[in-house]
Amino acid sequence: MIELAVLDIAGTTVEEHGAVYVALEEAVRAAGGHPSIADIQRWMGADKREAITALLTEGLGRAPETGTVDDAVADFRSRLDAAYTDRVPTPLPGVPQAIATLRAAGVKVALTTGFDRGVTDALLAKLGWDDRLLDAVVCVDDVAAGRPAPYMIFRAMEATGVRDVGRVLTAGDTVRDLEAGTNAGAAIVVGVLTGGLDATELGAARHTHLLPSVADIPALLSLSGG
Repeated sequence: MIELAVLDIAGTTVEEHGAVYVALEEAVRAAGGHPSIADIQRWMGADKREAITALLTEGLGRAPETGTVDDAVADFRSRLDAAYTDRVPTPLPGVPQAIATLRAAGVKVALTTGFDRGVTDALLAKLGWDDRLLDAVVCVDDVAAGRPAPYMIFRAMEATGVRDVGRVLTAGDTVRDLEAGTNAGAAIVVGVLTGGLDATELGAARHTHLLPSVADIPALLSLSGG
């Protein structure tokens, strides 16, 4: 039996209209980089500071100074906040109901994200999501490394008291989400098609299931209400 479902946020449980990747590209370009669409896609699901540093390194031909990265990260956060104010993120269809069904069946639910705590708290506040809906929220700045490292999944297990990774399901819309789930040794690694990748692109990464949405997870687990 699955005891813990670890779900990504942007593109997996939350519709934010791709704003995070627009903000990422714009912030990197403003700092002197010139990322392509493929470059941005390669960093989907990653620690945003790590992504900005790598994209600037590629664009500048050298490692950027710490101050340059700090400014670019601040610019990214500012652009993302403006985008979220202009077009408020919403739960993806059926996701709150799926989370409620999981928890009613005794499955704990944790969110993980490549956002830092400040961005995450602001986003969840806009959604009205708190501990009445979720058992834990783990951000990239809570761990030593972001995806594809499995550390956020392990931290979610720690926060929810789940000890056996063989009783963990992970779900996300990016290759890095699937890599993190696989690296953690999760029993079920689900790719969902609500983000920016299609079945061919996402399915190239190791996984156990591809589903249209997180809303389909209760049915996958044969839970009532799914």
